[in-house]
Amino acid sequence: MGVTLRKIRETDLETIMHWRMDPEITRYMNTDPKLTLEGQRKWLAAVESNPDLRYWMILVDGQEAGVINLTGLTREDGVLGWAYYVGEKRLRSLKTAVSLEMSLYDYIFDSLHKEALISDVFSLNRGVIQLHLLCGCEIMEEKKSHVCKGGKTYDVTFMRMSRERWQQVRAEKKYERISFEETEEM
Repeated sequence: MGVTLRKIRETDLETIMHWRMDPEITRYMNTDPKLTLEGQRKWLAAVESNPDLRYWMILVDGQEAGVINLTGLTREDGVLGWAYYVGEKRLRSLKTAVSLEMSLYDYIFDSLHKEALISDVFSLNRGVIQLHLLCGCEIMEEKKSHVCKGGKTYDVTFMRMSRERWQQVRAEKKYERISFEETEEM
Protein backbone atom coordinates (compact mmCIF):
# COMPACT_ATOMS: atom_id res chain seq x y z
CA MET A 1 0.00 0.00 0.00
CA GLY A 2 1.36 3.37 -0.98
CA VAL A 3 -0.49 6.35 0.42
CA THR A 4 0.29 9.82 -0.90
CA LEU A 5 -1.39 13.20 -0.69
CA ARG A 6 -1.76 15.97 -3.21
CA LYS A 7 -3.52 19.26 -3.62
CA ILE A 8 -7.15 18.93 -4.72
CA ARG A 9 -7.67 19.69 -8.40
CA GLU A 10 -10.75 20.95 -10.18
CA THR A 11 -10.91 17.58 -11.95
CA ASP A 12 -11.42 15.95 -8.52
CA LEU A 13 -14.55 17.92 -7.70
CA GLU A 14 -17.12 15.59 -9.23
CA THR A 15 -15.62 12.60 -7.41
CA ILE A 16 -15.50 14.51 -4.12
CA MET A 17 -19.09 15.65 -4.64
CA HIS A 18 -20.29 12.05 -5.06
CA TRP A 19 -18.35 10.87 -2.00
CA ARG A 20 -19.65 13.75 0.10
CA MET A 21 -23.26 12.95 -0.80
CA ASP A 22 -22.88 9.18 -0.24
CA PRO A 23 -25.16 8.24 2.69
CA GLU A 24 -22.49 5.85 3.98
CA ILE A 25 -20.14 8.84 4.34
CA THR A 26 -22.63 11.50 5.45
CA ARG A 27 -24.24 9.37 8.16
CA TYR A 28 -21.26 10.29 10.34
CA MET A 29 -21.10 13.97 9.31
CA ASN A 30 -22.92 17.04 10.57
CA THR A 31 -24.71 17.62 7.26
CA ASP A 32 -26.31 15.75 4.36
CA PRO A 33 -25.52 18.19 1.56
CA LYS A 34 -27.06 18.39 -1.91
CA LEU A 35 -24.07 19.53 -3.94
CA THR A 36 -23.60 20.77 -7.49
CA LEU A 37 -20.46 20.94 -9.58
CA GLU A 38 -20.72 24.74 -9.70
CA GLY A 39 -21.03 24.83 -5.92
CA GLN A 40 -17.99 22.58 -5.67
CA ARG A 41 -15.98 24.98 -7.85
CA LYS A 42 -16.92 27.85 -5.52
CA TRP A 43 -15.99 25.70 -2.51
CA LEU A 44 -12.55 24.91 -3.98
CA ALA A 45 -11.89 28.59 -4.77
CA ALA A 46 -12.85 29.51 -1.19
CA VAL A 47 -10.60 26.79 0.24
CA GLU A 48 -7.65 27.82 -1.92
CA SER A 49 -7.94 31.45 -0.83
CA ASN A 50 -8.38 30.73 2.88
CA PRO A 51 -5.10 30.52 4.88
CA ASP A 52 -7.00 28.93 7.77
CA LEU A 53 -7.73 25.74 5.77
CA ARG A 54 -5.74 23.03 4.04
CA TYR A 55 -7.21 20.14 2.03
CA TRP A 56 -5.53 17.17 0.37
CA MET A 57 -6.71 14.38 -1.89
CA ILE A 58 -5.75 11.00 -0.40
CA LEU A 59 -4.33 8.60 -2.97
CA VAL A 60 -3.90 4.88 -2.30
CA ASP A 61 -1.60 3.20 -4.81
CA GLY A 62 -2.11 6.22 -7.08
CA GLN A 63 -5.92 6.02 -6.98
CA GLU A 64 -8.10 8.80 -5.57
CA ALA A 65 -9.43 7.45 -2.28
CA GLY A 66 -10.64 10.31 -0.09
CA VAL A 67 -10.09 13.75 1.41
CA ILE A 68 -8.28 14.96 4.53
CA ASN A 69 -8.27 18.51 5.85
CA LEU A 70 -7.04 20.83 8.57
CA THR A 71 -8.82 23.87 9.98
CA GLY A 72 -7.63 26.60 12.31
CA LEU A 73 -4.19 27.10 10.79
CA THR A 74 -4.26 30.79 11.71
CA ARG A 75 -5.43 30.32 15.30
CA GLU A 76 -3.03 31.93 17.73
CA ASP A 77 -3.43 29.20 20.35
CA GLY A 78 -2.02 26.56 17.96
CA VAL A 79 -5.06 24.27 18.17
CA LEU A 80 -6.16 22.78 14.86
CA GLY A 81 -9.19 20.79 13.82
CA TRP A 82 -9.13 17.97 11.34
CA ALA A 83 -11.31 15.49 9.51
CA TYR A 84 -11.05 12.95 6.76
CA TYR A 85 -12.94 10.27 4.94
CA VAL A 86 -12.06 7.54 2.49
CA GLY A 87 -14.85 7.58 -0.07
CA GLU A 88 -13.61 4.63 -2.12
CA LYS A 89 -14.75 1.66 -0.05
CA ARG A 90 -12.35 -0.78 -1.75
CA LEU A 91 -9.39 1.38 -0.70
CA ARG A 92 -10.27 1.57 3.00
CA SER A 93 -8.01 -0.19 5.47
CA LEU A 94 -6.95 0.08 9.07
CA LYS A 95 -3.34 0.45 7.94
CA THR A 96 -4.23 3.47 5.78
CA ALA A 97 -6.27 5.06 8.56
CA VAL A 98 -3.53 4.61 11.17
CA SER A 99 -0.81 5.86 8.82
CA LEU A 100 -2.85 8.95 7.89
CA GLU A 101 -3.64 9.84 11.47
CA MET A 102 -0.19 9.32 12.95
CA SER A 103 1.56 10.99 10.02
CA LEU A 104 -0.77 13.95 10.47
CA TYR A 105 0.37 14.19 14.10
CA ASP A 106 3.99 14.26 12.92
CA TYR A 107 3.16 17.03 10.45
CA ILE A 108 1.17 19.10 12.94
CA PHE A 109 3.72 18.95 15.74
CA ASP A 110 7.06 18.61 13.91
CA SER A 111 6.53 20.73 10.79
CA LEU A 112 3.82 23.21 11.74
CA HIS A 113 4.83 23.41 15.43
CA LYS A 114 1.23 23.49 16.63
CA GLU A 115 0.04 22.64 20.14
CA ALA A 116 -2.95 20.33 19.67
CA LEU A 117 -5.21 18.64 17.18
CA ILE A 118 -8.90 18.16 17.94
CA SER A 119 -11.71 16.28 16.27
CA ASP A 120 -15.37 15.70 16.81
CA VAL A 121 -16.88 12.31 16.06
CA PHE A 122 -20.49 11.19 16.18
CA SER A 123 -20.56 9.03 19.30
CA LEU A 124 -22.27 6.23 17.40
CA ASN A 125 -19.18 5.99 15.17
CA ARG A 126 -17.45 3.67 17.63
CA GLY A 127 -14.96 2.43 15.03
CA VAL A 128 -13.45 5.87 14.46
CA ILE A 129 -13.40 6.64 18.18
CA GLN A 130 -11.52 3.38 18.78
CA LEU A 131 -9.14 4.23 15.91
CA HIS A 132 -8.36 7.64 17.46
CA LEU A 133 -7.79 6.00 20.85
CA LEU A 134 -5.50 3.40 19.24
CA CYS A 135 -3.50 6.25 17.69
CA GLY A 136 -3.11 7.88 21.11
CA CYS A 137 -5.92 10.46 21.18
CA GLU A 138 -7.78 11.20 24.37
CA ILE A 139 -11.49 11.82 24.81
CA MET A 140 -12.13 15.35 26.02
CA GLU A 141 -15.89 15.17 26.42
CA GLU A 142 -19.13 13.86 24.97
CA LYS A 143 -21.95 16.28 24.25
CA LYS A 144 -25.43 14.81 24.21
CA SER A 145 -27.76 15.78 21.36
CA HIS A 146 -25.07 18.15 20.01
CA VAL A 147 -25.97 17.88 16.32
CA CYS A 148 -29.46 17.92 14.84
CA LYS A 149 -29.66 16.46 11.35
CA GLY A 150 -32.71 15.26 9.49
CA GLY A 151 -34.89 15.76 12.55
CA LYS A 152 -32.71 13.49 14.67
CA THR A 153 -30.14 14.49 17.30
CA TYR A 154 -26.71 12.95 17.66
CA ASP A 155 -24.25 12.78 20.53
CA VAL A 156 -20.74 13.96 19.64
CA THR A 157 -17.45 12.84 21.18
CA PHE A 158 -14.65 15.43 21.20
CA MET A 159 -11.11 14.07 21.03
CA ARG A 160 -7.66 15.61 21.30
CA MET A 161 -4.02 14.89 20.64
CA SER A 162 -1.58 17.35 22.20
CA ARG A 163 2.03 17.92 21.27
CA GLU A 164 3.08 16.68 24.71
CA ARG A 165 1.00 13.50 24.47
CA TRP A 166 2.29 12.69 20.97
CA GLN A 167 5.86 13.02 22.22
CA GLN A 168 5.02 10.53 24.99
CA VAL A 169 3.33 7.88 22.84
CA ARG A 170 4.96 8.20 19.39
CA ALA A 171 7.85 5.83 20.08
CA GLU A 172 5.49 2.92 20.75
CA LYS A 173 3.52 3.45 17.53
CA LYS A 174 4.29 1.70 14.25
CA TYR A 175 3.00 3.23 11.02
CA GLU A 176 3.93 3.96 7.44
CA ARG A 177 4.85 7.63 7.27
CA ILE A 178 2.96 9.77 4.79
CA SER A 179 4.22 13.19 3.73
CA PHE A 180 1.84 16.09 4.27
CA GLU A 181 4.39 18.52 2.87
CA GLU A 182 3.45 17.82 -0.76
CA THR A 183 0.55 20.09 -1.62
CA GLU A 184 1.28 20.88 -5.26
CA GLU A 185 -0.09 18.89 -8.16
CA MET A 186 1.77 15.73 -8.98
